[in-house]
Amino acid sequence: MKETLVILAHPNIETSTINRRWKEAIEQQLPNVKIRDLYSLYGQNFQIDVQAEQDACEQAERIVWQFPFYWYSCPPLLKKWIDDVLTDQWAYGKDGDRLHGKELLLAFSTGSGAERYHREGRNKYTVEELIFPFRATSNLIGTTFLPPYYFNGAYVATEEDIQTSIAHYMERLRM
Repeated sequence: MKETLVILAHPNIETSTINRRWKEAIEQQLPNVKIRDLYSLYGQNFQIDVQAEQDACEQAERIVWQFPFYWYSCPPLLKKWIDDVLTDQWAYGKDGDRLHGKELLLAFSTGSGAERYHREGRNKYTVEELIFPFRATSNLIGTTFLPPYYFNGAYVATEEDIQTSIAHYMERLRM
C-alpha cells in the first residue's frame, strides 16, 4: 500500500453522515494512513502551519483530499489550505516540483443524489465537470489525478449505503 496522507476538511465532522464514518474506518482499518483533520488543527483561526503541511505532503506517495461537496466545491478551509500550502517554487513554478509524481485522490460526499448531477438534473452538470478545478490544480502541481471516489446522497443514505461506501473507499485507499 502506498504511503497515504488524507487531508480531511469537514467543518462539522461530529454530525457528518459519511465523512465521519470514512475517517473512523481509516483509523480502525488502515492505521498507517495519516489523517490531517484541518478543522481540528486550524478551525479556530484558519492559520495554517504551512511548513507542517508541506512536510506531511512530502512524506506521502498519495494525497487524498476528503471533504463534503459544498456549493460545487470544497469547504473554505481546504480552499485556504490549497492557496497557502501549494506555493510557487514548492508545488509549482520553475523549482516547484515537490509533489511531482505523487497521486492525488478526491474523496467526497454530496448531499444530493446522483440524479441531480447531469445535464437534465437540477445541478445541470456532472460531478466530473464540477470538479474540473481540482483536476487543473493537480495538473499544475504535477500530481497524477486519480479517478475520484465520491458518495452521492448523504442526506438520504441508509446504513447499508454507508457500509458499502466505507468498503469501497477502504479498497481504493489500499490500492
